[in-house]
Amino acid sequence: MKLHVLASPNAKRSEVCGWEEDSRAGRVLRVRIAVPPVDGKANEELRKTISAWLGLPKSAVVLAKGGTSRVKTFTVPDDVVLPL
Repeated sequence: MKLHVLASPNAKRSEVCGWEEDSRAGRVLRVRIAVPPVDGKANEELRKTISAWLGLPKSAVVLAKGGTSRVKTFTVPDDVVLPL
């Protein structure tokens, strides 16, 4: 399943904020990341935060698209139930 995420780097702490509508990607999951977007560290922290939120191992959450964009697409297993 594809999961569209809107990343906000340089936050005070890493956290999932919830769902919102975005003009670029439609319904996205807003996630704040406490890491600057340097050398892929923010993407790794984003992956770690999403996997913890879903209760999955990090290996189950894969960045599929948007490595340098604020709007990213992750793939997660199809049987995952996304919290509202």
